[in-house]
Amino acid sequence: MTTVSPVQAETCLYGANVSGGEFGKAEDKPGTYGVTHQFPSAATYEYLASKGMNAVRLPFQWERIQPELFGPFEPEELGHLTKSIAEARANGLTVILNPHNYGKYYGRAIGSRDVPVDALADFWGRLASLYPGKTDIVFGLMNEPVDLTARTWLDASNRAIRAIRDTGADNLVLVPGTIWTGSSHWFDQQDGGSNAEVMLAVTDPAENFAIEVHQYLDADFSGTGTSCSRTADALAALKRFSGWLETFGYKGFLGEFGGSQNRSCLDGVKEIATFINRRPDIWIGWTIWAAGEWWGAYPYSIQPEDGIDRPQMATLIPFLESDHSSRRDCQYPER
Repeated sequence: MTTVSPVQAETCLYGANVSGGEFGKAEDKPGTYGVTHQFPSAATYEYLASKGMNAVRLPFQWERIQPELFGPFEPEELGHLTKSIAEARANGLTVILNPHNYGKYYGRAIGSRDVPVDALADFWGRLASLYPGKTDIVFGLMNEPVDLTARTWLDASNRAIRAIRDTGADNLVLVPGTIWTGSSHWFDQQDGGSNAEVMLAVTDPAENFAIEVHQYLDADFSGTGTSCSRTADALAALKRFSGWLETFGYKGFLGEFGGSQNRSCLDGVKEIATFINRRPDIWIGWTIWAAGEWWGAYPYSIQPEDGIDRPQMATLIPFLESDHSSRRDCQYPER
């Protein structure tokens, strides 16, 4: 099978997820800004940029932005989101917009009777119309779809991409798979076919998309363990996924990876960053999990403590240092 190249230009994005806007339990929605959820401050964006990062993945909750399916956006919540986007861009950061919903809306899966696949297309058509043609705004369709088949997700993805392009926006789109879009699950069989089989049918009139996967290093690849006992297995999964990208002419993006301050995790983060940085021909970058003022003592946090870098950030800095400041320059040194 042959495919066209799905990314118009090389794009090298190296940065962090910036959490806070997606916080709050389902019963808290919409919640109260500053109490249940809050986007990171401008200072966080300034800090990440000062370390050499050029991108942030910005999670938020779909329901807060669009309280009713096919309805208008909620002005106050949209205002908080657009303010945070502006602050990131002011620091030279590309912003990856990320509805952090796991393929669901108020807990109901896309493709169910309550959440038709066209609902995601409606949402993305409205959001894309705010940032058409902005090269420093990337549209990440969804965080970690789960509890729906790859076939259903493909349909929702293709409709969302079409809605984005119908606005005139040719921005880069990141398309995940199902089963939390784990590279370790990319080839797992499910009803209707695996991600590896089904997602070959992603259709983008602008031919400007990449496939997003996540990969953690702990015992079950969930990103909840404080030690990273499966780095070798995680790398094997990424290498197999890389082979799929190479075979079919796709580009990939590692939207989440990370670990605690445990030595096994710091070593694992270094190995993952090394692997991705060495393959700019098929990988357009990565964003580590996660920055944000609200994390506190969370083990995976890369937010500085009292102005001091966390060990995870110190591990990443060599991969961010370069004489090439452009986010479209992939010539980062091997480490």
